Amino acid sequence: MNKTITALNIPAPARSESPRQEQWKEARSVFPIYLALAKQLEMAIPFAQAKRNLPEQLDLEIFSQVHEWLDSMDQRVMVHELRHLLQMTTLNASETGLRALIQRHLRKTKKSNVDRDKIDFLLVQYFALCAPAKIFHKQIELGDVTQVMQPVLGDVNADPLAWCAPLEQMIEALRGFRGLREILKTNFIEQGHKVKEAAGGMFYDPPALIAFVRFNFLMRRTLIELMHADLIAIRAGLGQLQSAGAHIIDCHHFGLSATEPLPKICATADEWKQPFQKEYTERSVGQAFDKLLGLRTDVEQALEKALGKSGESVPQLVAVPAGKPLPTATKPAAESTVSNANAKAKERLATPRAGDAVVVLDFETCVEQIWDQLIATPPSRGRSMTTVKVGGARILLSSWEVTAFVSEGGPAAEDLRHAVVARVLVTAAIESAKETGNATSLDKAVNMARVEVTRLQERVDLAKQAKDTEAAVNLGISTKRLLSALDEAEKL
Repeated sequence: MNKTITALNIPAPARSESPRQEQWKEARSVFPIYLALAKQLEMAIPFAQAKRNLPEQLDLEIFSQVHEWLDSMDQRVMVHELRHLLQMTTLNASETGLRALIQRHLRKTKKSNVDRDKIDFLLVQYFALCAPAKIFHKQIELGDVTQVMQPVLGDVNADPLAWCAPLEQMIEALRGFRGLREILKTNFIEQGHKVKEAAGGMFYDPPALIAFVRFNFLMRRTLIELMHADLIAIRAGLGQLQSAGAHIIDCHHFGLSATEPLPKICATADEWKQPFQKEYTERSVGQAFDKLLGLRTDVEQALEKALGKSGESVPQLVAVPAGKPLPTATKPAAESTVSNANAKAKERLATPRAGDAVVVLDFETCVEQIWDQLIATPPSRGRSMTTVKVGGARILLSSWEVTAFVSEGGPAAEDLRHAVVARVLVTAAIESAKETGNATSLDKAVNMARVEVTRLQERVDLAKQAKDTEAAVNLGISTKRLLSALDEAEKL
């Protein structure tokens, strides 16, 4: 295999500026990231506070000092430290900063394995930031990645490379996984690492970089979706244990005692962090997910014990398959269709309960019921999920969805409230249809929700264009949950 370094087709900078001014411009773009890294790692910063805001025009007095410091930071900072900073701060939202940081590392004539791993990580971060929302939940192809990465890598041939075939095979396998237990039986992270190691200098061939961005993003997305599915199942089970009056839980599979207080385990589940913020390998990620699956086993066994004693049937905690395609919202053909469908959102949806008692749900009533429950029992600080019950539906709300109801105003909060209410109405109508066999209210709820999805997807795109990453991500997840409810409705 040829392991020589392939020439990169990095987009050339504008020639209207001197080479030093171009270097200074790049340094200004990455300087805030390096300052934040130094503060995070408690490293000395050789610049007075007044000198830390670099001027737009080249400053010859500190030019060499700035570049020497940046070079020294490159030698000292590890990829997991850079990952932690960018994933936990708003610096990740700077397309200019990320692009400059990537190109700074790509232009190095001698690249260490640390440089390679930083480039590998940064390219995926750039793709996640700049990719249009509409492709986030589809099976991303090489052409999609090529288009998004063009500002960084230039015009790249999207044809697959023969030696990257193992990545394609693993991507194909990702589509079939239905739970963390399945994927942990493989060695995906290690396999991807071996392909990268074997590539040598060919790793920097732009088509290879595109292939690795696609593989890394799809693998990370699958792991996170499967993890969240297990977390949702765990939190639902803990909620059932609380309702059943349980006070302690045996958590020996999770690595704790047989008499752990239930509130403590609820807090642990709510505060669970993705295992990608520290230095990670196949072993470290596997250990983190093993603990999560151990907790799920503990919760399932506690449910079986608690509900078995009460004579109730034990519900199965089912994780939503991550690889399952989501339904595509149909865009209305004309504004009149949108208006009519939006009017349907406020039609009254009947949700019968046992004993023929009918609870009537409409848009405003649903909002009021959610708000009343959140105000009556405010979620404890640090909790990331809160359950509300409306009609026959029990809905888990994320922290940003709760905040949109109880403390925030503005268009972003309004969009989140619409996403939640549409999900509640569909879910309540599903429960009603299951119980009564009457799908009239379900049809109305689905029609309304589909129009809502179209509007929400447009709002996600606008948020991304405005570089409001937090709003785009939060609303994107809430929209995806609404799509999952629609998917369930279509099965009836």
